[in-house]
Amino acid sequence: MTDTGTATVTEENGLKHGVLTLFDSAVMGVAGVAPAYSIAASTATLFGAVALGGPAALLYCGIAMFGIVWAFNYLGRVETNSGASYSWVRNALHPFLGYIAGWALVVSALIFMVAGSFPAGSITLGLFSTSLANNTLAVTILGSAFFLVMIVAVAAGVTITTKLQVIMSSIELALLVLFAVLMLIHGHDAHSFSWSWFSPNIFHGSSGFFAGALVAAFYYWGWDVTANLNEETKSAKVTPGIGGIIGVLVVFTLFEVFTVGSNLVLTAKDISNNSGDVLGVIGQLVWPGLGGKLIVIAVILSTVATLETTIIQVTRTMFSMGRDGTLPKALGKVHPKWKTPYVATIVVAVISVGLFIGSNYIGTIGNILTDAINAIGLQIAIYYSLAGLSVVVLYRKQLTKSIGNFIFMGLWPLAGAVFMAVMFVKTIPGLNATTLYVGLGAMALGLIPMAIYWTKGRDYFKMPTKEERLAPEEELANI
Repeated sequence: MTDTGTATVTEENGLKHGVLTLFDSAVMGVAGVAPAYSIAASTATLFGAVALGGPAALLYCGIAMFGIVWAFNYLGRVETNSGASYSWVRNALHPFLGYIAGWALVVSALIFMVAGSFPAGSITLGLFSTSLANNTLAVTILGSAFFLVMIVAVAAGVTITTKLQVIMSSIELALLVLFAVLMLIHGHDAHSFSWSWFSPNIFHGSSGFFAGALVAAFYYWGWDVTANLNEETKSAKVTPGIGGIIGVLVVFTLFEVFTVGSNLVLTAKDISNNSGDVLGVIGQLVWPGLGGKLIVIAVILSTVATLETTIIQVTRTMFSMGRDGTLPKALGKVHPKWKTPYVATIVVAVISVGLFIGSNYIGTIGNILTDAINAIGLQIAIYYSLAGLSVVVLYRKQLTKSIGNFIFMGLWPLAGAVFMAVMFVKTIPGLNATTLYVGLGAMALGLIPMAIYWTKGRDYFKMPTKEERLAPEEELANI
């Protein structure tokens, strides 16, 4: 690997190499997005933002998101690094922006531990008691238990995690397809189908459009775990990117079908009264009784899966930052037997449990989820937009060599980057104080460790020379 200011990956300081296949990568891409969880936890927030315009919000944000997917695909072909955008943005643009990209992923993932664990607790308790399902304390306790089990599973090794993901995601997707068919067959109790649900005219101005896009970005977030696993994947410069593309194609289809189905069968009251368990309500509407509870299994499996993949993302990013010395070097240590970043995993566990406890003071489960989803949306907009811009800068000499290069390395990623940046700016005025404190305040905290380690003269913060910069032409010729 070219020395670009990041630590050299070796067998001693690296992770277990070449253990994941393309199939594994695609499964991890789907599991990272967690379609069942995203639908269950985010439908109420999306409906609150755009009402029946959910299909349109997911469509247009999905088109922009594919630009970022292509960006990750090509950025990964130049450099293999578990920090992904943290390293790529640094080498293409500037160390400051690279660090911001890495920090954005770290804080968004930590906040997600709360947003992910709450539905797991709520839905599981809902099988036994509706009142317990809406009890913040009870949900916090059970959600924390789910999270800690996932910490142990991730710490045990990526091969074990992947095997679990294949089983869980297969069951989840089978159940989602089953209930998608049942929804469409069930008909339109709440609303009749309308093509206007896909029209940009359904939004109330640009502010309404971008409010929906912010939530839609959260729906799609997580597929890029394939990039954070690149050091552990076979054909590391090609496979993770393709796995991400396959993952987003699968979840894009599922999101559109279920959002249309939700419009057909759910009223506004159904959604607002069940903000953390929308799929549970859909299950009972289209298959009353015990059969309808099967979809709850899909949500639980999906939540477990996305907690695992998010833990992987944040620990691999922290591992890369620790290895570079831009965070405490202890984070860059791997377990001698399991080859996992065990120190980073322990740190994530401690911080997340603290966030679980603190979230009890925010309010109801619905408020916690809405604030967390919007805060995460701001943070992922930052590092996705930087990645989209990075690939254009890095591959600028390749853009004129073919129409395909111009579209997939340039135009589409740039459009995705601009979309994310504009969404970030447009949505800030409409967000509440809690969301802004969590979303932007957490980002501002990143300036503290950056300043500390920059003043210590870490190589990461030195601009790469012309000789050290990544060379897409040479790398692509070797693929």
